[in-house]
Amino acid sequence: MKRLFHSSLFLCFIVTLALLVNATGCANIIPPTGGARDSLPPFLVTALPKDSTLNFNEKKIVLTFNEYVQLDNNINENIVVSPNPDNQPILENKLRTVTVKLKDSLKPNTTYAINFGNGIQDVNEKNPFRNFTYVFSTGSTIANGGLSGKVIMAETGVADSTLIVTLYRNRNDTAVKKLKPDYFTRLDSIGRFNFRYLPNETFAIYVVPSDYSKRYDDSTKIFAFYDTTVNAGEHTSDILLYAYQQFKQGEKKPGTTDNSNKKEKAPEVKTLKVVSSLDNNEQDLLSNLTLTFNKDITIYDSANAVLLTDTLGKPASGYQFLRDTILNKFMLKYKWPDHQPFRLIVNKDAFTDSTGIKLAANDTLTFSTKREGQYGSIKLHFNNLDMSRNPVLLLMQDSKIFQSVVLKSNEWFQKLFIPGEYSIRILFDDNRNGIWDPGNFELKLQPEKVQNIRRKLNIKANWDNEIDINL
Repeated sequence: MKRLFHSSLFLCFIVTLALLVNATGCANIIPPTGGARDSLPPFLVTALPKDSTLNFNEKKIVLTFNEYVQLDNNINENIVVSPNPDNQPILENKLRTVTVKLKDSLKPNTTYAINFGNGIQDVNEKNPFRNFTYVFSTGSTIANGGLSGKVIMAETGVADSTLIVTLYRNRNDTAVKKLKPDYFTRLDSIGRFNFRYLPNETFAIYVVPSDYSKRYDDSTKIFAFYDTTVNAGEHTSDILLYAYQQFKQGEKKPGTTDNSNKKEKAPEVKTLKVVSSLDNNEQDLLSNLTLTFNKDITIYDSANAVLLTDTLGKPASGYQFLRDTILNKFMLKYKWPDHQPFRLIVNKDAFTDSTGIKLAANDTLTFSTKREGQYGSIKLHFNNLDMSRNPVLLLMQDSKIFQSVVLKSNEWFQKLFIPGEYSIRILFDDNRNGIWDPGNFELKLQPEKVQNIRRKLNIKANWDNEIDINL
């Protein structure tokens, strides 16, 4: 009997020990966690006065949220008050509330909308309450007019989301230059805009940069104008605006003089030096050989600059030395053959600057032309290309025009093309001058349009590159 009692006691001890070991093991396997990340934005619990209040006559609005909130550091850039006030409201934030203190006297029978953009966030994760808009009316109804559309940069065919769209009741051309807009709104990431709660009135529409003035007071500003006025209660289709810069920054405007302080004269350089455009002693088959001097050249003696076709000294024929529009640059124009050696003999008397300085000694450039196999051929077929709009193909690299081609048909072929990645644009050249021209508000002239093609060209060497492009 004693033995049975001791055996039962021992068995209970073993079972208890096993349970303790298992419990301890489980605790080590599953560490404590901090919980899921809060990804939900705050939401509005109450508004005093309530949203969409009619016959509004308060000076303060108190918004209460379901959690602690904060105002973005750039809240004044986020918020849009419509109609455009003389003085921006004061925003204050404490715990779960945002208080809006109105500084302007409210106009009678007017619908106001306060769009906070993404300026209200929760405290922990900064999740924004996106595009929250509080609306009220000092009259007996909420206005239901609206205008929507898109803004495209005419020169590039892409959107610029930093711009704003402005509305003016005053349809005089001088209003956009002298007055604040009655309404404005920002663009989204793809260049779209949407006005809501507008009165059923007629407006002139413009696009300007989002600066403090919101006016077109400088022709170097980006600008767009709509050809006609629109009624916010009747216009239902999308409005397309093409923005442009009439003059670029630093560009001299017609009829103006440069009154800026002149820079100090650089120290006089007493030697004449030259560099060539050769790449690893190879000449591109498609371009001119360029000689660039460190000083402007006034005298060029063609007899003292000779191109030889091989190392034996046979003179080439049919080449030309041409002065560039820049006075320190000359171009050697020649129909370069595939993979041939050349020498360019430049006598020290060939080039002279305005002070009589010449090269210090005779110079010889020894080089060869590239192989055709270092290039790729390219054939583009354009579907739905409107030839009546005078299309010009623009092949771009690093946002700069690499090659411009006036298209004569919906197909274009080039046997030799430098390998690399290119973007494509189509310029619709209204005046057929081969380049993009900006608009002119005074003359009511819209800018020429450029269509940006999303597909990239990746030209491979020694490869026939054939591509269909849908417009």
